Amino acid sequence: MSTEELPPRESMEFDVVIIGAGPSGLSAAIRLKQLNADLNVVVVEKGSEVGAHILSGAVIDPEGLDKLIPDWRNDPDCPLKTQVKDDRFYWMTGGGAIKLPNFIMPPLMDNHHCYIGSLGNVCRWLARKAEALGVEIYPGFAAAEVLYDEQGKVKGIATGDMGIGRDGKPKDSFTRGMELLGKYTLFAEGARGSLTKQLIAKFALDSKSEPPKFGIGLKEVWQIDPAKHQKGMIQHSFGWPLDMKTGGGSFLYHYDDNLVAVGFVVHLNYDDPYLSPFDEFQRFKTHPAIRGTFEGAKRLAYGARAITEGGYQSVPKLSFPGGALIGCAAGFVNVPRIKGVHNAMGTGMLAAEHVAAALAADRANDELVEYENAWRSSSVGKDLFLVRNVKPLWSKFGTVLGVALGGFDMWCNTLFGGSLFGTQSHSKPDRSTLDPAKQHAPKNYPKPDGKISFDKLSSVFLSNTNHEEDQPVHLKVADMNLQKTSEHDVFAGPSNRYCPAGVYEWVEEGASPRFVINAQNCVHCKTCDVKDPNGNITWVPPEGGGGPNYEAM
Repeated sequence: MSTEELPPRESMEFDVVIIGAGPSGLSAAIRLKQLNADLNVVVVEKGSEVGAHILSGAVIDPEGLDKLIPDWRNDPDCPLKTQVKDDRFYWMTGGGAIKLPNFIMPPLMDNHHCYIGSLGNVCRWLARKAEALGVEIYPGFAAAEVLYDEQGKVKGIATGDMGIGRDGKPKDSFTRGMELLGKYTLFAEGARGSLTKQLIAKFALDSKSEPPKFGIGLKEVWQIDPAKHQKGMIQHSFGWPLDMKTGGGSFLYHYDDNLVAVGFVVHLNYDDPYLSPFDEFQRFKTHPAIRGTFEGAKRLAYGARAITEGGYQSVPKLSFPGGALIGCAAGFVNVPRIKGVHNAMGTGMLAAEHVAAALAADRANDELVEYENAWRSSSVGKDLFLVRNVKPLWSKFGTVLGVALGGFDMWCNTLFGGSLFGTQSHSKPDRSTLDPAKQHAPKNYPKPDGKISFDKLSSVFLSNTNHEEDQPVHLKVADMNLQKTSEHDVFAGPSNRYCPAGVYEWVEEGASPRFVINAQNCVHCKTCDVKDPNGNITWVPPEGGGGPNYEAM
């Protein structure tokens, strides 16, 4: 059935439409209602419920919460109960862990004022706050299309049609998507949002910014022996198991009742096509200084997510006619701190304040230039400016020298308000950093033991990932021939390794290997959309409600 043959969509009109019920989208919604209770605000969320697709470390800087809900510490329903008490940094070698003294760390790296918890549960709590103020939240509906008026201004979004078969034809259960129209539309899709990518291209929002940079973050939640639990202790490390050219590191957070969040981040500008971030994570847990924490423990959850890492230099223009980008859709993660929640909330609130002012002035569907002009002088801009050189210095000089220079640069920025390095640039997008496979040797990762280390499929099972099987594949390969001649023949099929969920396989069938996409495994990390060496894979949202169903990530 062609677009012309489909029945027309029903539409609903709002003052503000927000895409994504993460920390930035919910903060924007709450702030709008705080400023004007009469505003009609809707949040559309592709996850089956608020929090289902949310994954973060998460050690949360309370700066954003303090501004949005000042008395949150007194709310018995707020899920953030554990404050950081012990903050550790380690340099990992193959057999040891060298603790770095805290006094050499720049002050902005201190975490003692922060809280440990599940960002998914924080978002569920924020959603209840938003609904109590009158915000409408529609989970289970994926925003699939940006809608424009006759002048090319954004006027809202359309949710995806439901009940389309894998052959692209409507099934008996077919339901047309809805049009959600707004005077302003805020895009809070998170890292590598599908509609955000389209908006950046359409309005050339990245014409004056550096290429976006990303990492992949993998996380597990464990329930450990109470005798080993150190509530409020967090540790970060870099070094082993990654080589000195590959950026990344680990986190280990003790919180709540005998829970430990353990995770691993790999910068996606790595060059070895045989590297597997998932398997590096599993190796990390076997380190002598780490393994003991998890012996006899129970693994409860697993997930993975792309992380924006470009920072200050890579933030695109935020405003365009009819709307704006907020949160990780634009990339506000502070890379050395591994924190973005406070900045996501900050940009959500900042955008909301400018939207409310525009609506009060009887404006609609124009460009929120004031928001674009304000963010760099805000707390968000100041936070990112201080650490702007950490990622590019690490990328250029490797882990040992790069991390040392990054630390020195943070001290200079903190103490003197300036940098000897100016503002460093990012060299190229992450998809362009892989070397041909012939320049590297295949890696033989240890077989998982099923106790400390695990395989991908058993891990995906813990993510509660589910997709309607009879629906179009939501991972779009533009040129399947290019996938064979380049991704397979030149780079040895890195999709099989960079994907943390076993989505991609090259099935060797004589002289004609076949590219298999197990879309039902997809945890929506979007690494393929970033790291495919030809930019040949595009992630688009599947039917609303599909994907992981994280319980407390």
